[in-house]
Amino acid sequence: MRSLHITAVILILILFSVTAFVAQNPPAQAQRGAQPAQRGQAPPPDPRDMGGGRCADNPVNCADTNNPIPAYDSVWLEELTWIEVRDLLRTGKTTAIITTGGMEPNGPYLALGKHNYVLKANCEAIARKLGNALCAPIIPLVPEGRIEPPSGHMRSPGTISMREETFQAMLTDVAHSLKMHGFKNIIMIGDSGGNATGMQKVSEALNPKWSDTLVAHIPEYYNGCGGGRVLETMGIKQTVQEGLHDGPGITFNMMVTDPNSVRWEQRVKAGKATINGVSIADKAKSIEIGKKILDARTTCAVDLIKKAVAAKARS
Repeated sequence: MRSLHITAVILILILFSVTAFVAQNPPAQAQRGAQPAQRGQAPPPDPRDMGGGRCADNPVNCADTNNPIPAYDSVWLEELTWIEVRDLLRTGKTTAIITTGGMEPNGPYLALGKHNYVLKANCEAIARKLGNALCAPIIPLVPEGRIEPPSGHMRSPGTISMREETFQAMLTDVAHSLKMHGFKNIIMIGDSGGNATGMQKVSEALNPKWSDTLVAHIPEYYNGCGGGRVLETMGIKQTVQEGLHDGPGITFNMMVTDPNSVRWEQRVKAGKATINGVSIADKAKSIEIGKKILDARTTCAVDLIKKAVAAKARS
């Protein structure tokens, strides 16, 4: 009986020894880890994969797939599918417009996103008039003053400011992304004067690097394509200056996108539906004036963009 116990103990010790040896010295094949079909292992990349999926899993994920549905009519990249953008690029829509707005105080009536409301209408109009352009998403956050301690517009609640280096880094990455997808003309337009420095510096930095791609900042859009001159040609005069970061030209332009952004209804009820002596009380008339301002600014911007592209072609 004692010999059986001894034998059992010896067998258990041998079993533990073998198990420990195998754990410390796995088979050569397992050490190499070279089995391509191993469960859970990611498949090798396929250059045809697009759309966020694998071409092998579904043909609509393949680079050369046909659009399975009719294309949506939009000039905004964020509203399009990757297939729609690919097809638009193939048809020659190789100009991309990067617009910069802001989040800043604009008096007691206009929403903080004033410039972004303007650009929603204006970029679309510019892209459609050009005929070969698409709009990148509006960059709504720009330098508005020192964050801490607050300076400039940052002294007003709701303002969001970017450091200049942050703003320029974002512009650079957006432009670089567009270039990699095949856009040949990358146009930068700012609806606020404080955005100009960053856009100019980025365009000047990228242009020498990208001989096959134009990066152009159009400062005249802000300086020369404003709505004030359009009002003058229409005989609409500002009879007073209320000293607000506001004006009838920008107000009418915003109303094309959304009358709520200028608090039209509330102002009418409160008897405050004027700015610098110009009435906005007639909603339909105000939007019509806004569309005329939009058309004039669009024509001005399109001419400037065409000149910038032509200058690049000559050089």
